[in-house]
Amino acid sequence: MADQITMTSVRDLYTATTLHQLWQADFSDLPFEAVIKQDVLRQGLSFTAAALDTADFKKKDYFIFTFDRAPLADMPDHKHVPEEIRIFTDEKIAGVAPVQPTVISVRLNPDSPYVVDRDAEGRVKLTLSGADLANVLYPPVPEYYKQQYSFDKPIGEVAPAIEWGYLIYLTVFRNCQYFGKDEECQFCDINHNWRQQKREGRPYTGVKDPAHIVEALEKIAASDSVARAFTITGGSVTGKLKDKDEVEFYLQYVRAMSDKLKERFISKMVIQAWELDDCKKAVDAGVKIYHPNYEVWDAELFKKICPGKERFIGRENWISRVVASAEAFGAMNVIPNFVGGVEMADGVGFTDEDKAVASTSEGLDFFMSKGIVPRFTTWCPEPFTPLGESAPPPLTYYLKLLRNYRAIHKKYQLPVPPGYGEAGVGKAVFSVSAFMDVL
Repeated sequence: MADQITMTSVRDLYTATTLHQLWQADFSDLPFEAVIKQDVLRQGLSFTAAALDTADFKKKDYFIFTFDRAPLADMPDHKHVPEEIRIFTDEKIAGVAPVQPTVISVRLNPDSPYVVDRDAEGRVKLTLSGADLANVLYPPVPEYYKQQYSFDKPIGEVAPAIEWGYLIYLTVFRNCQYFGKDEECQFCDINHNWRQQKREGRPYTGVKDPAHIVEALEKIAASDSVARAFTITGGSVTGKLKDKDEVEFYLQYVRAMSDKLKERFISKMVIQAWELDDCKKAVDAGVKIYHPNYEVWDAELFKKICPGKERFIGRENWISRVVASAEAFGAMNVIPNFVGGVEMADGVGFTDEDKAVASTSEGLDFFMSKGIVPRFTTWCPEPFTPLGESAPPPLTYYLKLLRNYRAIHKKYQLPVPPGYGEAGVGKAVFSVSAFMDVL
């Protein structure tokens, strides 16, 4: 049912009509909102000048990766686009089917058929190949962005807000010590993003000062009622960073916080798979949720796609550490991420989408059978990464994956993962995949 168009950046394209037909014919058990969300995330979108000529809104902070399908230098509007969009239909813009409020991360792609535009009546809307799909809202500027701080960096560089303000994302180390194509995860542009942002004149900070993080969180706690969680993360540390190993480097940020701050926010940490004793140190420091991202399930693909992680820790060791970490955090608070779709990267991964879905679902079943609920982010082939020239998987891959994710989650009668806000259509704020929208 897809409209087959020869492009290097995508395998399958839909019009508004055929997208709706695909949903009705094959995936009506999923929300239509999830169908749109996954298609926008895998392809990206663009904005007209008129769409950006609006009242102030929260801009894209490039909080860890670019999550864009083209180089920043080729997109002069990248400094002026919103962090996310929230789409919905009403009587004025009805689209092809009703859409409840749905939050979607902005991933720029000048060639995308998804375009945000403004009509003659001043309504901002999401269009697909020229046809209206939904109204568009931009995230408001958080109150704490308007305050003064002792440091001279923009607050969006120190403690940016994402997920419609729910999550404060603290990338305290802007690089990764898995460096170069023989060590970097092949989908990851953390180091490339750093170089691009510096060329564009953005005041990126390589290693953030714990005192600045604490100051920002204290102001957020005092003035913001939307932010409920923070994530501490950054690149892997395989040796030393500021005379500290990875465990001590990342835990210094949590240890610098008062007990009151750690009670006010759900504290999350995205780092490598640590030994159990180090996980216990994290719990003692005040970390509540642990994200030791395994990226891709298939053993051979892990070696190819995550060569540094394979060399430094190893896939089997990584998985066993994830499982063991439940003893420290509690199973429901261990939420490893995988990069949904990277297992179908051109020339590297599966060519059969059903086999790709089956492989990834095997990993979901393995973890969920132990009470550990993974999440997934939608792979964005970023241009300077080794896999950046690949097309994303077909839309149907993601819809089959969402269906299996929900079924396996239900099979083991698991709770909604904590630290992500509400689940469900019209409620979810997690913006980089639709897994929370379908629970």
